[in-house]
Amino acid sequence: MSSLRTVIIGGGIVGLAVAELLSRRGVQVTVVEKEERWAAHQTGHNSGVIHAGPYYKPGSLKALMCTAGNASMVAFAREHGIAHETCGKLIVAVEAGEIRRLTALAGRAVANGTPARLVSGEEAREFEPHVNAVAALRVESTGIIDYGAVSRKLAELAEARGARLLLGTEAVDIRVTDREVTVVHGSGSETADLLVNCAGLYSDRIAVMAGLRPKARIIPFRGEYYELVPGRRELVRGLIYPVPDPKLPFLGVHLTRMVDGSVHAGPNAVLALAREGYRWREVNAREALGAIAYPGFLRLAGRNLVTGAEELARSFSKHLFAASLARLVPEIQASDIVRAGAGVRAQAIMPDGSLAEDFIIQRAARQVHVLNAPSPAATSALEIARHIAAQIDLAG
Repeated sequence: MSSLRTVIIGGGIVGLAVAELLSRRGVQVTVVEKEERWAAHQTGHNSGVIHAGPYYKPGSLKALMCTAGNASMVAFAREHGIAHETCGKLIVAVEAGEIRRLTALAGRAVANGTPARLVSGEEAREFEPHVNAVAALRVESTGIIDYGAVSRKLAELAEARGARLLLGTEAVDIRVTDREVTVVHGSGSETADLLVNCAGLYSDRIAVMAGLRPKARIIPFRGEYYELVPGRRELVRGLIYPVPDPKLPFLGVHLTRMVDGSVHAGPNAVLALAREGYRWREVNAREALGAIAYPGFLRLAGRNLVTGAEELARSFSKHLFAASLARLVPEIQASDIVRAGAGVRAQAIMPDGSLAEDFIIQRAARQVHVLNAPSPAATSALEIARHIAAQIDLAG
């Protein structure tokens, strides 16, 4: 067994993937998670998509890890009997003016090694009979999965290999010396040779606690979902996405068939008033004011006033939400959808107001901090773990 002792803060899919890999390689691992269950936040509230990687800048960590992660996540699911399906996705142009962006996206897919091809509107309707499309990009390797089940299996495997997994244990202080790192929590402390920060929504705070100056600030954005009522699920066979607008910070609402057969619609994107603000009534004044006062957020908001207003209106109006979906599938009406919860995305924003486009993994002495890991981090979790392990001297 390696003499290296590692403490991981965060029990989402990335933290558990790191724990499983390091424990498999003989590292002494302790995972500290403040909630009473694994994957309680971003992992447990996402849309369950195994992404294929057409969106990301060629050569970026997201592009490389998503393409590899698509394969490794499917292999993991097959090995451990986790529900999944490689159902494919359509990214659709609903009007001629979007075809140029769709063609550019197809070129990026080729550069990233993503199996994808341009199809006509007529061909698109062979995959999705109810879709509104003048053209589409068919991405064959996109799939769906239960990431909560993946996380629980990773925890099970890590524990079987000797990892200590501490639920209901919140890190409240971190002390770093030349020789060790100590994570203080409510019932004691954990001393290790290395800290790996996979705290998601709180990753920047954990970094500051450890004495690091993070490159970006986490700003929480809530994504609200609806789902199609059971009698209208036949309108969607797989996944239907709009062509992304590169001037806008998020992809736009889309339709996703889940592994249980339900069809989720969304998410939109509105500023959450707490880092765990899954509803409008969940407000943490300190966190909300901290986000709003951050110069990077003010610059981002100033450049996206119209889009922000539209997202806000869609949050309160079921009819506007349904109208956005009807742009993709015209038969969808407000009566066809019901609310289906929300997730909070830990969006890293740079001081100049730009979104952090790539994963940010920041190093310091005895520390590795995963500071930006939104989508496609769940798809890429096993690859992120390999990337982190490659930077560690496992000999201790």
